[in-house]
Amino acid sequence: MLTIARARCAHCLSRTFTVMPIFGIGLHVIIAIFFAIHAVRTGRELYWLAILFMFPLFGSVVYFAVVFLPDARLRSGARKAGAVLQKSLDPGHDLRAAQRAFDLTPTAHNQMALAAALLEAGKVADAVAQYDACLQGPFAGDNEINLGAARARLANGQPQAAIALLEQLQARHPNFRPEQSGLLLARAYEEAGMRDAAGALFETLAARFGSLESRAALFIWATANRRPDLAQREGLELAHARKHMTKQTRALHAELFRRVDAASARQSAA
Repeated sequence: MLTIARARCAHCLSRTFTVMPIFGIGLHVIIAIFFAIHAVRTGRELYWLAILFMFPLFGSVVYFAVVFLPDARLRSGARKAGAVLQKSLDPGHDLRAAQRAFDLTPTAHNQMALAAALLEAGKVADAVAQYDACLQGPFAGDNEINLGAARARLANGQPQAAIALLEQLQARHPNFRPEQSGLLLARAYEEAGMRDAAGALFETLAARFGSLESRAALFIWATANRRPDLAQREGLELAHARKHMTKQTRALHAELFRRVDAASARQSAA
């Protein structure tokens, strides 16, 4: 019996170690086929097919780095540019669509979408009213509703109300959109006259995230509050990032750079 058991174990092990490499080779081929389909659909040169099928693993890695990833980034940028173009050609489209959806089905989700569209269209008072209605409903604790309501309050000249909403939101859910909610809270502090609190939060966000938005916000605050050392440091970082951006990326951030340039001009004139 012991001999039979050993034989069976040996047979199982041999089957395991035989199947594993076959599975590995199959996985490489599947990945190569996926990239080959992408190459054909996007009109890539035929030599990519030869590379992918002659060297499945190595070819897939190279294709991903050289073709697939840059193409995905380009498509993402094109979608953003398309959205900007649509807004410029028909600025009221989103608001009309949100209003129709809410009139047809007055759910909390559609009301929140309507409130966001009103705010985007500059109808701040109407947006505040819609967000207030959302905050009275069953989804009053929803993170997106509270963040949108805070944004509307700040745009409506009510920074203290925005601060209350944002501080409660961060206390309950500190990991919910930390950069976005943090920048909004810092701006609310600034609007409320709490300049030191605003500056400290802007610095924290720039150090933590290092994004274009957080650095631009810190630069603008520094120029307005006579912190030339901080403004110079962040200005150099922004200039470096701007220099190495593609034309399309700079166009997507045109409004942000407009505010940065305006702050820089005010600093030079002071």
